[in-house]
Amino acid sequence: MDFDIFCHVVDNFGDVGVSWRLARQLVHDHGMKVRLWLDQPYVLSRLCPDFNPLLFQQNLNGVMVCTWPESWSFVEPARYVIEAFGCDLPMPYIKAMLAKTSQPVWINLEYLSAESWVADFHGGVSPHPSLPLKRYFFFPGFGSHVGGILKERDLEVKRTAFLNHGNSKFNLMKNFGIQFIEEAFLVSVFCYEKAPLCSLLGAWARSDVPVHVLLPEGQLIHQVRSWFGFNPELKQTISRGNLHLSVIPFMSQDKYDQLLWISDVNFVRGEDSFVRAQWSANPLIWHIYPQSDLAHMNKLMAFFDRYSVRMPPELAEPLRLFWINWNTCGDVGLMWDLLADRMKLWKSHSLDWMTQLDRYPDLASNLVKFCENR
Repeated sequence: MDFDIFCHVVDNFGDVGVSWRLARQLVHDHGMKVRLWLDQPYVLSRLCPDFNPLLFQQNLNGVMVCTWPESWSFVEPARYVIEAFGCDLPMPYIKAMLAKTSQPVWINLEYLSAESWVADFHGGVSPHPSLPLKRYFFFPGFGSHVGGILKERDLEVKRTAFLNHGNSKFNLMKNFGIQFIEEAFLVSVFCYEKAPLCSLLGAWARSDVPVHVLLPEGQLIHQVRSWFGFNPELKQTISRGNLHLSVIPFMSQDKYDQLLWISDVNFVRGEDSFVRAQWSANPLIWHIYPQSDLAHMNKLMAFFDRYSVRMPPELAEPLRLFWINWNTCGDVGLMWDLLADRMKLWKSHSLDWMTQLDRYPDLASNLVKFCENR
């Protein structure tokens, strides 16, 4: 194999989502042979309905997906070994790496960050504490001195073709089992449980235009229940004032990309959906993964500072306040009204931001070049 990618599921679908996208891109864009090792393969089955988590190994879209066994037997290591997000390789595998005449290039793929210190540590080397092996740190990020972000070569072609189809919104909503409200402002909401959703529901209900909110089934339903006074069912649309809220089923990665493309604003969380929303060229609100020491707020604002460099001040200030309050459980209802009045500016900036990102090589291309150079 060219690549072995190891992924330990830490929280929900983010780690698997990033690892799976990377594996697919290495195969399809770079002609690599890839094994993806998952300790909880059933999680991938939610993102890829064609995947059977009961099989020990399965070829899926050209990637050999394997169950990461508790009791590890000998496996011939790949030329390049990706340890996703510091997941710790099995010791028998490490010893097999050590036994090879030409030792594999061992990469620790870190989490995405726009913080300034990332460029100083990207590509850094860490010797193993007890074995004659070394590991390189590869940091995804924004700009020319870090690892980049994931983007397939044909993503923009797919997005353009989908949006140019006259019935794209109607067909996707029909696929979700939801009635299409043609004149409505469409919002997709994917966030963590503690997001202040109720304050937004009130703002959308009193909006001057119809607002159709698509909310995936999950933990946020209890907030919807407390605000509406009853529990919405899957694929049901409930309304109050100008707010129309539909609970949509869990979807594959490809379908989620399409949802991001058709929505007027995307609320996203974590890392995978955050990156995909940027490639949608639509306005986004990021709910970052919370950390007990509030380190996530530094990470959040480091990105916003970069994201807003070319943003008009009349949009940047209310958007900054919204991001901060959305991530600290503040009241964002009145802040939404300010953003709604600046929607054209926000949409224009989102397209400009995507154009800026496209000037840099993507993560998979940078990773392949980095590995081959070593």
